[in-house]
Parts: sequence; structure tokens; C-alpha cells
Amino acid sequence: MILQPEEWVRQHCVNFLIHEKNYPISLINIEKEIIINDLRKRYDIVVFKSNGSIQLIVECKAPNVNITQATFDQIARYNLNLKANYLMVTNGLNHYYCAMDLKNECYNFLTDIPNYSL
Repeated sequence: MILQPEEWVRQHCVNFLIHEKNYPISLINIEKEIIINDLRKRYDIVVFKSNGSIQLIVECKAPNVNITQATFDQIARYNLNLKANYLMVTNGLNHYYCAMDLKNECYNFLTDIPNYSL
């Protein structure tokens, strides 16, 4: 099996979440299908809180893919259903982090995402 560029980014991101941000492996979910407006979509990475709510959604792109407003629009659409506290978009070279303001349906850019805490 050949490791595709987006999968390389996804695996490195999971490694980052586990080893740098201390998220337990048991709370990380990779590539699952969700239904949004009757369409089947797949998210790359979701990190849950211990209570089952969603802490973080990660959208991974291949390193040669530029991260654009469309990328943020994609993850924001996913988040309408998932209601995560944080969003992360990465192509393995550039990483963007946002905190969700669910009340006002917008996101605010951050310099990093928080480490795992109970």
C-alpha cells in the first residue's frame, strides 16, 4: 500500500495530538462518515472530550494543496452538525487553529490549540 500525501498529513497530525498535545488515543476518531444536509461526508480527525462531546475537528489536506477560505467553509459546514469547540486545518506545512463561537456561529483564529486536560 502506498502512503498518499493526505494520509501522511493525517498520521503526522494524530502523532502531534497524542505526543505534543497529550490527547488520549481513545478519544481520537479518524475518517468517519457523517451526514450533512442529506449528503455523505467524511471527516479526517475528530477528538472527543471524556463526556462524549467534541473538542476538536481536524481537516487534513495534502502538502501541495493550498489552504483557502473554501477549506474553512468545508470544516465549518461539518461543525454545524458536530459542534466542536476547536477547528484545525493543516496541509502538513501550514496549520490553522480556530476557537468556535457557537452562539454567534463564527470562529476566531488562535496561535495553537489547547493541550488535553480533564
